[in-house]
Amino acid sequence: MTKTFNNKAWLLVLPVLLLVAFSAVIPLMTVVNYSVQDTFGNNQFFWAGLEWFEEMLHSERMWNALGRQLMFSGIILAIEVPLGIFVALNMPKSGFWASFCLVLMSLPLLIPWNVVGTIWQVFGRVDIGLLGRTLESLGIDYNYTQSPVAAWITIVVMDVWHWTSLVALLAYAGLKSIPDAYYQAAKIDQASRWKVFRYIELPKMAGVLMIAILLRFMDSFMIYTEPFVVTGGGPGNATTLLSIDLVKMALGQFDLGPAAAFSIMYFLVILLISWVFYTVMTNLDKKGM
Repeated sequence: MTKTFNNKAWLLVLPVLLLVAFSAVIPLMTVVNYSVQDTFGNNQFFWAGLEWFEEMLHSERMWNALGRQLMFSGIILAIEVPLGIFVALNMPKSGFWASFCLVLMSLPLLIPWNVVGTIWQVFGRVDIGLLGRTLESLGIDYNYTQSPVAAWITIVVMDVWHWTSLVALLAYAGLKSIPDAYYQAAKIDQASRWKVFRYIELPKMAGVLMIAILLRFMDSFMIYTEPFVVTGGGPGNATTLLSIDLVKMALGQFDLGPAAAFSIMYFLVILLISWVFYTVMTNLDKKGM
């Protein structure tokens, strides 16, 4: 008996494939095309090969931006992941207050990125901002438009305020999936609070924490709107992250070839580091933390 295959189901997938091709593949191929060519206007292109990639690899500007970007993402992960776990552990597990806390934690995630940047830009101003005026009245020299340290503190605190809720909600979902029998067994064994967290809660949260870390890394590594609205990459180049530097190169200087090569290298770095994160955390999960 010959088995027949019905391929009509592919017609249902075709709209999605066309949408992905239009929104992702075609723009990516366009960037690849620009990265190996040069143009002098009038839409005339000349083959440049790997010249722009070589230029970017030897660009001190790009390496400095990459260093700032890695430092920003490292600080963000070091603060938001432990803080999110701490918040999730202390949230009510049921009842009205559990629902209230979930809604409250979701509110920062509903605010558009440009609005978040505008809020903190006004909030931190020393002339009209609540934070800036308060710190100035306390004798603290805080001006994120002039001090690189103040600018970094501002964008880090802003990101922590905006995105810690995501880690907390994912960790809370992992905690809610733990059966009560585990806690009852730990209580019978007189396990300490640390041991309950180490051997029950943390392993059960490993999967959602892996998702949270990957999401926060990728988002922090691609962040553009919030720091650009607040500091514009300044003072000087103190907060010029990779995305801001790329936009300045492509739109400010109109260096399309170098910017295209820069963007491809940017994409490959994100892909590589995300793969490393995923591989390491998957291996830890298999070992049972």
